[in-house]
Amino acid sequence: MEQLELFQQKMVEQNINAYIIPTNDYHGSEYVGDFFKGRNYLSGFTGSAGTLVVLQNKSYLWTDGRYYIQASKQIEGNNIELMKMDQKDVPSIIDFLVNTLKPGDTLAFDGKVMSTTFVIDLKNKLNSQIKIKADIDLVNDVWKDRPELPFSVIYKLNEIFTGKPYKDKLKEIKEKMAEYNCDMHIISSLEDQAWLYNLRANDVLHTPVFLAFTVITNESTTLFVNLNKLTIDVEKYLDENEIVVRPYEAIYKFCQTINNKKILMDLSKTNYLLYETLENANLIIDRENPSLLLKAIKNDVEIANIKEAHIKDGVSMTKLMYHIKNNLENGIEMTELSLTKLTEKLRKENKGFVDLSFSTICAFKEHGAMMHYSATPESDVKIEGNSFLLIDSGGHYLEGTTDVTRTFAVGRITDQMRVHYTTVLKSVINLSQAIFLRGCTGMNLDVLAREPIWKTLIDYKCGTGHGVGNLLSVHEAPNAFRWKKSPNRNEAAPIEPGMITTNEPGIYLEDKYGIRIENEMLCVSKKENEWGEFLGFETLTFVPIDLDAIKPSLLTKEEKEWLNQYHQMVYDTISPHLTDDEAIWLKDYTRSI
Repeated sequence: MEQLELFQQKMVEQNINAYIIPTNDYHGSEYVGDFFKGRNYLSGFTGSAGTLVVLQNKSYLWTDGRYYIQASKQIEGNNIELMKMDQKDVPSIIDFLVNTLKPGDTLAFDGKVMSTTFVIDLKNKLNSQIKIKADIDLVNDVWKDRPELPFSVIYKLNEIFTGKPYKDKLKEIKEKMAEYNCDMHIISSLEDQAWLYNLRANDVLHTPVFLAFTVITNESTTLFVNLNKLTIDVEKYLDENEIVVRPYEAIYKFCQTINNKKILMDLSKTNYLLYETLENANLIIDRENPSLLLKAIKNDVEIANIKEAHIKDGVSMTKLMYHIKNNLENGIEMTELSLTKLTEKLRKENKGFVDLSFSTICAFKEHGAMMHYSATPESDVKIEGNSFLLIDSGGHYLEGTTDVTRTFAVGRITDQMRVHYTTVLKSVINLSQAIFLRGCTGMNLDVLAREPIWKTLIDYKCGTGHGVGNLLSVHEAPNAFRWKKSPNRNEAAPIEPGMITTNEPGIYLEDKYGIRIENEMLCVSKKENEWGEFLGFETLTFVPIDLDAIKPSLLTKEEKEWLNQYHQMVYDTISPHLTDDEAIWLKDYTRSI
């Protein structure tokens, strides 16, 4: 790629031996605005997770199992080697740099987009004679038509949706600050700030947040944000709540004035340049933001609203399934892109719809094996033949956020395909029926979903599920289902009542097909006795599971009962919102087996 070669020329000119380009904004966000997509620009890889390390004569791209297939195709011919994270004999980025750089070499990066945790770990392991330049935005030097920083107008989310006013949330955070005996709390995470203030915007595609920093002391709260994003209504709201407002870029100069303070910060979500400004004059207390857990445990108002959002979403997705099945039966042409557009259209018809919660994945045949495939005019295919159609999609509503995947049988699928589909369903049911003692984490429970798939000697290279925000990020820490600790994630928290987590095991066979079934689940208390408090899950998603793809003989009596009860719940909940023809069809597609 010309831009990558130009980038390497700049490195030679500035005597830089290695340069790191993560997928990050200034706030450690999972999804980022176009301004921050330098890794995409230089490598051609468009996935949401990955780090590019550029040497003067070659480059290396690290990404996780969700993107192995996609990345290998997109970087082909670009003199970039794919480094498959978590695979045997593949070094971590830090280990690679430790073994590659020599004393006297120079490593550079833009400290504003680098996680402090990562940089500290890197510096501790690198040879002390290797020079580190943490303030060079070399991407900006070669990206001549780089987009502007994200800009969107901030709006207030009514308390009928949030269930808790700003001042109550602030009080809870200050209680944690007192517990940690700190003078100040600096928040970089965009989702935490949006949650705290009950404000939303559209600075990140499909994530209703705004670029900002927050500084909380016992005396004041200061919001650093682009002042042009504030409406008169929001300005009044901030003033009424005694929130001081300062320009977004002023955070760095402000931090230079802080001396001799105990500062609570989540360094995994704090950019290194901000940390470097503070570290010498202050005591940094590295703990996760108190708001992380506070926002993950939904209150009663949020839960009631989220259930309403899932009913709306279930109606849309049931109508989509009706459309797909009828068109297949009648030979009407459909493509990945046409169904992607229809998925969005159906959601937009719902009152309270705000946005998609992520870009829809509509993947047919071998495209389904690419976990985060996105159809383009070049890759778009007709839905015809004999295979699986996988659709993973979600919506943001004023009431809450949804994320659902369904895989549909197209044509005459083989017996092996039915076995794989039914195995994934067994995995979903296994986790859905879990009863566990309070204190269990997602790492304790993940094997319940993987066991049926592992018995076939197959695995899926991703987590089984993630937390879901309330009109925030569709991927929300700290709750998740994973079978092993990931060095880049902090999602090992106990699963608590009020947390919402997805349940989405799958089977993905490269160049063949992908199968995923995904529901959102609410953790609820079941019973407390002398053994402790037992917890379980309530399924929130109301969308039929394709009976055309199931091999009933593989399901136990208990699994059939779960599926039949689930489908009865779907029919009872969704059918009143459908046309007569759709309701008759749904009755058949939720029949007992």
